[in-house]
Amino acid sequence: MRKASERMSLSDLGFYAHFVTCGEVLEAGIGTNPAEWEAKLGSDYIDDRVQTRMRRDYGLVELSFEEDKGEWSCFGISVQTHRLISGEVSTVPVLLRTEYGEFAPRVGFDELAALITGLGYRIEPDHDATTTDIHRYRVPESGARVFVVADADPYGCADVDAEDPAGHRVGDVWSINLSPVWWSV
Repeated sequence: MRKASERMSLSDLGFYAHFVTCGEVLEAGIGTNPAEWEAKLGSDYIDDRVQTRMRRDYGLVELSFEEDKGEWSCFGISVQTHRLISGEVSTVPVLLRTEYGEFAPRVGFDELAALITGLGYRIEPDHDATTTDIHRYRVPESGARVFVVADADPYGCADVDAEDPAGHRVGDVWSINLSPVWWSV
């Protein structure tokens, strides 16, 4: 098990790069059960359970679980960076803030991609013709997908102010997702 001091640069950008390349949040990842996640991220979450599926929402981090023979296991992790734009400190679990410090209200794709490639990983377009307002990229070595704002005004409302600090901008990371289902895609 890696010690905190051995993790990538202890900053919000370091957190994202670590998640994208290693698939871990504070050493928890795919296959981790809900109790282990609670030990890593705390008890400030909302569970949304339907039969044998459960979504656990920590704000910045969302987890998907499936129950099999009474055992729950994580099958998907999503880092919802778009939620940071509100500036609510509580969006980031306390234990993540303790480990990585303050989280900026937005994450720039170019900066994150440069860090990922600087670590020796590839990040490439993952062509998805179903949407034009979000571009999708993948890191083949980890299976992570990075979703990036491509159109800040996807509905053509013309009320988007590119200088508004509370608005999303082209090039902002919307979310980062990891699911073994995508590993072979």
